[in-house]
Amino acid sequence: MTDTGSVPLLQVGDRVDKTIFYAQAQQAVNHNQRPPEGILVNPIYLPALHEVAKALVTSFTTPPPEASGPWFHQSLWQSIRLVFTAFILSSIVGVPLGILCGYSHTVSRLTEPFVEFFRYLPAPAFGALAVAILGINDAPKLAIIIIGTLFQQILIIANTTRMVDKNLIEAGYTLGTHKIKSLLHVVIPAALPDIYRDLRVLLGWAWTYLIIAELIGTTSGITWFITQQARYQNFSNVYAAILIIGFIGLVCDVLLMKLGQRLFKWTVGVKA
Repeated sequence: MTDTGSVPLLQVGDRVDKTIFYAQAQQAVNHNQRPPEGILVNPIYLPALHEVAKALVTSFTTPPPEASGPWFHQSLWQSIRLVFTAFILSSIVGVPLGILCGYSHTVSRLTEPFVEFFRYLPAPAFGALAVAILGINDAPKLAIIIIGTLFQQILIIANTTRMVDKNLIEAGYTLGTHKIKSLLHVVIPAALPDIYRDLRVLLGWAWTYLIIAELIGTTSGITWFITQQARYQNFSNVYAAILIIGFIGLVCDVLLMKLGQRLFKWTVGVKA
């Protein structure tokens, strides 16, 4: 209710069934009185915007439904730590291997057919196997995020490396470089700004796989918080948690973009 009109039974802010609202409004109109006004909302699955905005704050201060459960900020930190740990581990393998695949035809022919095959295998399908081998802890979650990002990472970075201007490589050979020196001093510096942008995009994929990974035998993390709040029908907290994930992703991307502008000042079009 946004305005009770001339109906004393209603209160501003109350949630009233549509049939009752329309009956009261029609009755007021029939008696030449001011009818009530309101907006349509789903009281359970679609909370009002102000309730979601309130939940963005209260979710950090409201204790968990279960006494032994983690607070929201603990669940959030657990997920952030999980995403960045898995993505760093994936990048330690994916970035060097992707660069080698893009630079060397031999490495590409030996590696990329297998990578192309494994990238089509859905990472969630390894969930039960990961739990059976690694146990119920963070290890299977890390494994799923790594599986979901590593193979895509190798192929994307390999294609980015292949896009390095061939004239730069030929100029390097003219100045006396050999293959290893050309890789280290020509190809990698030329490709690194674009690889860095690729990693910013791939980090978003890691967040997507996090939601899937945390569904596997977990009692912590942002997905567990969302699941618990949905179970108790606290959907304003559910929407708040989803918005916070998006906000964290946006902030991380902006910070990484600013860092890239400082790291790669030699790139054309990058502002110092």
